[in-house]
Amino acid sequence: MRYHIDTIPVWDALKLDGECLLCSLERKTELGEAERYLGASVMEPDTRVQVNTKGFCRHHHAMLFSMSNRLGHALMLESHMMETRERTEKIYKKLENAAETLKGIGLAGKLGGKAKGADLAVKESIEALSGITDSCLMCETIEENMQRYLHTFLHLYQNDSDFRSKFAAGKGLCLPHMGRLLAAAQAELSPKALGELISVLTKMQRENMDRMQEDISWFIKKFDYRYEKESWGNSKDAVERTVNKLRGWCVGKEPNPEEK
Repeated sequence: MRYHIDTIPVWDALKLDGECLLCSLERKTELGEAERYLGASVMEPDTRVQVNTKGFCRHHHAMLFSMSNRLGHALMLESHMMETRERTEKIYKKLENAAETLKGIGLAGKLGGKAKGADLAVKESIEALSGITDSCLMCETIEENMQRYLHTFLHLYQNDSDFRSKFAAGKGLCLPHMGRLLAAAQAELSPKALGELISVLTKMQRENMDRMQEDISWFIKKFDYRYEKESWGNSKDAVERTVNKLRGWCVGKEPNPEEK
């Protein structure tokens, strides 16, 4: 593994001192992938084949649409639609055949062989439709990158005392990424190393969630006239930070300050 390349993004994310360095890495990867697919790569044969086959989920279609490159989006959609129509045409024909069989069977014959065959065809068609609509090339690419970042994080945590100290003094992780890091650590670390990481994680997570509890409570108090002259402190963005800590970054400022 090329640690001299792969450790740089993880270190950079840690230095941001945000609420979750893994959210920062995930979002940066997501934005980079969106820009890549809307750029020149959309015309690359290998990329086009993958887009045509897998497409994008609704979240990433919405993201691509919001990036004001409708032509790039349309170029991907055109060929993806062509391939999807070919795949769905086979499904439609299978469903139509099943429909004719089902319409010709009365209640008395409902449990007969033809009815069972038609019902199976409908179930297979539903599965085939799900296979088309449940895939997302961007989700898969982001997942691959995050697996690599988790591995790199654990390497740094085990082998770089500066990284370990700075992480332990930071703001922790969001709950989803805490779970993902523990799962990766359980698969990669020795029992002793895993136990040490768990001790550090639980301590810092508890301390930082106490901090966020205070912030969200103070945010609420500021709407009481008795506290209107008091300072907001760090509570102005408490709603956003609390949501992001509980569920992973999804609202408020980008977790990477350089991103807009």
